Amino acid sequence: MTTKSKKPDTLLTHAGADPHANFGVVNPPVYHASTILHRSVAALEESQKRRFDKGNMSYGRYGTPTTFALEEAVAAAEAGERAIAYCSGAAACYAAILGFVKSGDHVLMVDTVYSPVRAFCDGFLKRFGVETMFYDPMIGGDIAGLVRDNTKIIYLESPGSLTFEVQDVPAIVAVAKARGITTILDNTWGSPVFYQPLKFGVDVSVIAGTKYIVGHSDVMMGFTVTSSTLLPTLRHAAAELGYHAAPDDCYLALRGLRTAGVRMRHQEQQALSLVKWLQQRTEVERVLHPALPGHPGHQFWRRDFTGASGLFGVVLKREVSQQALAAMLDGMELFGMGASWGGYESLILPTHPERIRTATPWASGPTLRLHAGLEDLSDLIADLDAGFARLNAAR
Repeated sequence: MTTKSKKPDTLLTHAGADPHANFGVVNPPVYHASTILHRSVAALEESQKRRFDKGNMSYGRYGTPTTFALEEAVAAAEAGERAIAYCSGAAACYAAILGFVKSGDHVLMVDTVYSPVRAFCDGFLKRFGVETMFYDPMIGGDIAGLVRDNTKIIYLESPGSLTFEVQDVPAIVAVAKARGITTILDNTWGSPVFYQPLKFGVDVSVIAGTKYIVGHSDVMMGFTVTSSTLLPTLRHAAAELGYHAAPDDCYLALRGLRTAGVRMRHQEQQALSLVKWLQQRTEVERVLHPALPGHPGHQFWRRDFTGASGLFGVVLKREVSQQALAAMLDGMELFGMGASWGGYESLILPTHPERIRTATPWASGPTLRLHAGLEDLSDLIADLDAGFARLNAAR
């Protein structure tokens, strides 16, 4: 199927599929492989030389037809030329960074980055002589003042983790391109439906496929999406680190991708309904959601995004104690308390931006992260209402 003229839902449904190459089977089968046999020395050597070429089979770690089908579909959904599947979202983030830096280099990292990436910069990169400077997510084009001669990467995450600030991506990209700096953007919140960062000049889009692409809270998966020009850099980094995605996981991720549009649009409406209800609660100081006027970067969300995912934040009043918060959360019936998001179920989690931010100090009352699932909206509201009753009783 040609992808250039197809609409997003058609791409999610058909990209990467080739039923007639698999006896008419709609979904690509699961190919398990380590050893790949070759009929001649010449064929072996040719395969090894082309080990990163699209569709080439040289060794199981470099992918099987199941992997290739998923990568093709994700690349099409993200408006990229090529994609790479990894064993987790974190692996995709780390490999993307390591592909473009060496000892002595400098990285500009957004202060609202996913916390494991912050830890990777402060630990792994620092040990190997790569310096990281964290910057205000709302800096826009003024990031030019932070660029050094040895700056190799500007890393973005939009919206940001926990507090959901939306960055002025085109302004930052313009600075990066003028200085020959690679831009990497974590697009987990908006992918694969609501945002395509490569259309805005970003060099590499990173996605935790564990979230909305898989969609069922049962697979760890990550992706990078980029141009054919930058693909070899990322492929070499993945190969040198030993990162790859297992065939069974690729099959489940591809199956999840097919329904991502339907799920994400419904979860968008679920979340917006919850936001409106939460804004009326006296216990709530403010709601953190890019679609709200006055939210940091709301104007950039309106300009660049086609919708909003089901993940957002809530800041409670400062007088809410930790004991009262625990009383609320410990008794939730439908909102599960756990890491990750993007599945079919609703989640709630206490967060602590103040513990990790350095460029943009965070000071507020207790902060929560909510993920709107596929449950009936009235049941979700009833669960939150009962939670607030417990909170107030424990004050």
